[in-house]
Amino acid sequence: MRALVTGASSGIGAVTADVLAAKGATVLRTGRTITGPSSFACDLATGVSDLASWAGDIDLLVLNAGIGHAGPFAEMEPGKIAELFAVNVVAQLELARALLPGMIARGRGHLVLVSSIAGAMGVADEAVYSATKAALRAFADALRLEVPAIGVTVVHPGVIDTPFFDRRGTPYTRRRPRPIPAVSVAEALVAAVEHHRAEIFVPSWLRFPARINGALPALVRVFQRRFG
Repeated sequence: MRALVTGASSGIGAVTADVLAAKGATVLRTGRTITGPSSFACDLATGVSDLASWAGDIDLLVLNAGIGHAGPFAEMEPGKIAELFAVNVVAQLELARALLPGMIARGRGHLVLVSSIAGAMGVADEAVYSATKAALRAFADALRLEVPAIGVTVVHPGVIDTPFFDRRGTPYTRRRPRPIPAVSVAEALVAAVEHHRAEIFVPSWLRFPARINGALPALVRVFQRRFG
């Protein structure tokens, strides 16, 4: 299997690439600051075409790259909304559009979109980030109907112990839930591909508040306002 992992410089992407390589996959890695063999450094917001040409035919595409933001929506600086959507949504979908035709022509392939629990239920002070991650989930739902021969998996991580929070400029300070290791997400992601699962939550208990939010959103909002 030949896999391309975006956002592989660190965190979930880096560990996912390692897990895939340990299972015998040929892994191509990309990130803004990545170095080393089988790696391609680029900014996805501007370098999708070059990355797709470099990668060539891919069996597994893991769309993990993304940036975060925390703070009141009304206080976001100009241009930040466009930046979040450019990196978290537009670049991911453009890369999928570039590489998916090869999968369709070969009649096989798998696409993984790393969303967030924030994409399944809104999170206060992360309104735009939540919107970008929800967009990935909606895209996946539609794509499964269009190309049933291609596997499509959405991964919803919770709070993960990675540099993500420091990079967004707002560290994670809540007492619970506690951050879990990135390897937990990576292993669950790879298992989801192996078992052709459409959607997973990591940790798995996050599935329950997400499902309750779909059925009883008013009740969930009460608990979110009380407990965060």
